[in-house]
Amino acid sequence: MRKFLHRVLPHHDTVVNNRWLKPFGRWLIEPNLWHLHRRSVAGGVAIGLFCGLIPGPLQMIGAALFAVLLRVNLPVALLVTLYTNPFTIVPLYLLAYRLGAQVSGTTEGLSNPPFPELQWQNMGGELWVWLLQMGKPLLIGLPLLAAGFAVAGYIAVRLAWRGGVLLKWRARRRKRV
Repeated sequence: MRKFLHRVLPHHDTVVNNRWLKPFGRWLIEPNLWHLHRRSVAGGVAIGLFCGLIPGPLQMIGAALFAVLLRVNLPVALLVTLYTNPFTIVPLYLLAYRLGAQVSGTTEGLSNPPFPELQWQNMGGELWVWLLQMGKPLLIGLPLLAAGFAVAGYIAVRLAWRGGVLLKWRARRRKRV
């Protein structure tokens, strides 16, 4: 996996010398933003999972800002935000709403999502109105769900990385014997 990512990800010099990113070059030269080691990748996954639930098109901007501030792998953080897409966002927001309703003790009813009546030309507007109806439980549930995903992702990457290292050690030991 690491070799694949090294092949696919751009070298940090290319990013720093990009004419669009030159104004940010000072922040982009941090080595942890580009190195693939377990702490940096786990942090990138956690930030990507957290920022993936930010509403609207601000997910990648938020992930990039947090990755630079916390000095974790930037490309991984940006890539992981893609787990939210038009097919997964509504079930995730429903889960966040239910979590927020349980935590806040809200018993107000939630209307069903407007899927049968959706018109392609006004789909965004109808979904936005439906999300606004969710109110306080959604505002409580989204950060809780995002934090839960981030912690679970961080732990999962750390454990998977450690498991991969242990398997390689065992394979080397068997080869020597």
